[in-house]
Amino acid sequence: MIQWLRRSFVAGFFVTVPLFISVAAFIWIFNVVDGLTTPMYDRLLGRRIPGLGTASTAAALVLVGALARNVIGLRVLQRAESWLLKVPVFRTIYAPVKQLIAAFSPDNELGFKRVVLVEDPRHGYALGFQTREFTVDRGRGPEPMLAVYVPTNHLYLGEIVIVERDRAAFPDITVEDGIRIFLTGGMALPPTVRI
Repeated sequence: MIQWLRRSFVAGFFVTVPLFISVAAFIWIFNVVDGLTTPMYDRLLGRRIPGLGTASTAAALVLVGALARNVIGLRVLQRAESWLLKVPVFRTIYAPVKQLIAAFSPDNELGFKRVVLVEDPRHGYALGFQTREFTVDRGRGPEPMLAVYVPTNHLYLGEIVIVERDRAAFPDITVEDGIRIFLTGGMALPPTVRI
């Protein structure tokens, strides 16, 4: 009976904790986003309407996105960004965060292209993301090379490995699945990977 209780408790723990953390994170994000504009709406409307701040934030994101896709709007946003990047403290925070977010954007041509498996003399093999394809000329003509980002701590720290293109293998893993593999410490790696 004790054995059954212990197994049931452990199984329940591993089912409940990820669910609880996900729900708590969702509620926290909702409260943060909703809390940014709620005081303004409280004063304007005279009463609290839960979710109005989140809805207006989503609408603002859609408007900024529509503006960014417009030629004139894109120029305005680029000009504003160039002014903000002249502020030293803002620049040190904004630029790396923007590059990290852009790496995951499916529309970004400079983001992660695909998952790459490269031979690593220190560890055997390394899984990473192709970030760039280029050529190197060492006097024998152009040689195709790849820049591969290999995360070492979740996704925001890592190293860039430059490999010859023919020494890289491309497993049948999407970029989204690759991100999941890194975030779970390899536990999301499928049992069979085709190259």
